[in-house]
Amino acid sequence: MNDTTSYTPTEVAKILKISRFTVYEMIKRGDLAAYHIGRKVRVEAPDLEVYIQRSKKNNLTKQTSAQPSIDVPAAEPDSLIICGQDIMLDILTRHLEKILPNIRCLRNYAGSIDGLLALYRGTANVATAHLWDSDTDTYNTPYVRRFLPGHRTLVYNLAYRNTGFYVAKGNPKNISTWQDLTRSDITLINRERGSGARVLLDEMLHVLDTDYRQIKGYSCEEMSHLAVASCVARGEADVGIGIEKAALQVSDIDFIFQKKERYDIVFRKEDAEKPHFEALLNVIRSDIFRNEVGGMGGYDLSKTGQLMGNN
Repeated sequence: MNDTTSYTPTEVAKILKISRFTVYEMIKRGDLAAYHIGRKVRVEAPDLEVYIQRSKKNNLTKQTSAQPSIDVPAAEPDSLIICGQDIMLDILTRHLEKILPNIRCLRNYAGSIDGLLALYRGTANVATAHLWDSDTDTYNTPYVRRFLPGHRTLVYNLAYRNTGFYVAKGNPKNISTWQDLTRSDITLINRERGSGARVLLDEMLHVLDTDYRQIKGYSCEEMSHLAVASCVARGEADVGIGIEKAALQVSDIDFIFQKKERYDIVFRKEDAEKPHFEALLNVIRSDIFRNEVGGMGGYDLSKTGQLMGNN
């Protein structure tokens, strides 16, 4: 490689044949050296070469170590493993168990990206996602294509949800925009990597060309919307990101709307005609399910059950 050459994260992603999101994570972790020109990130060719050679050595070490491999168990034929955290999935599971009493409906409380990866690996049957892509200003479809390469999938809408900021009652620090998160007097409580809320924040930082290190509390994480909202309510942070539904369940906080997000359910196209999945679609399209979810408030069900992607 030419020592005078430097690359953008997108160019590095093409060279390594990975997503640019992975490149940004590598830079954040310190795995890949980078520098800033103004607000632009650049990686020099020698630093990229160092990373490649180090990765080769690490892989060789792993291959020659005597550690036994552990296989992740696959989803069983008589079970339906659904990834996701929303309470809607509790209602869905309950209705499925009534229709299919011989099928075990299991929940995996994974975030959006981890759920898609579980679907790809065969350790889950169904994933849910609310992942915004700033390049296309769309939800989920770009990530489904990215994390399930070579797999034909169907994406159906479950609901639209309002997402935004959790702040203390009365919003005493007057937090209203994404730029406010970089203020020195603001402390954030973040979500774990791979969650839809974390991806939304990171994508907004990318759009605004803002360094995550400008945000106090960026590395402090909680594992659910409710946990984030509770942290703000206790005064341990000034702001968190999540859906409006959780804000309705926690006292002493206000919700500042930022975006309407699309919350979808994803499964393999080859499974579509199996009884488990026909029953699943019948449930989410039923008046009983829609009325029960709608009665809780916080959801837009105008497109529930509609096909959003056929990849």
